[in-house]
Amino acid sequence: MFERFTKDARSAVVDAQQVARDAHSDQIDSRHLLVALAESAGPARTALADGGVDTAALVEGARARIAAGDALDPAALAAVGIDLDEVTRATEATFGEGALARAGRTVRGRRKHIPFTPDAKKSLELALREAIRLGSKEIHGGHLLLGLTRAESPARGILSDAGADLDRVRHLAEGSGRAA
Repeated sequence: MFERFTKDARSAVVDAQQVARDAHSDQIDSRHLLVALAESAGPARTALADGGVDTAALVEGARARIAAGDALDPAALAAVGIDLDEVTRATEATFGEGALARAGRTVRGRRKHIPFTPDAKKSLELALREAIRLGSKEIHGGHLLLGLTRAESPARGILSDAGADLDRVRHLAEGSGRAA
């Protein structure tokens, strides 16, 4: 499927991987894809902006939700007998400051591949279906946005919470996705 992605769609997927890495996420989910699309120039960002979405506020809110969702919960860990502060101190004493944040991000000096979550995979599948439905031989960022708006996913929730009129955003993204 990725061979059908245009430069902007490929860039969005690569950028989503970086968003996940920056958030210390071990998987790429639909929120990471949404941030990547909203931060990059292209049909998806244009559809969001033309649909009345403040993309800067959307990105800020999405990044905050990503950070909150991926953080370790000290109270939950304490409930099962784990003192997160003590684990952090012991780990940093042995492996250096920030060792837990770095854990799992590289494999023998290379960046570790980050897999997609089921909701991100579903969004990508729906993007392909949208491209086919619109008669396009390629998948671009507008199609990715259409996939995100159709999938039951955290990204769709973030869009709704940001006040996005999903029908209008879909309509604008569809216009950018029609075959020429």
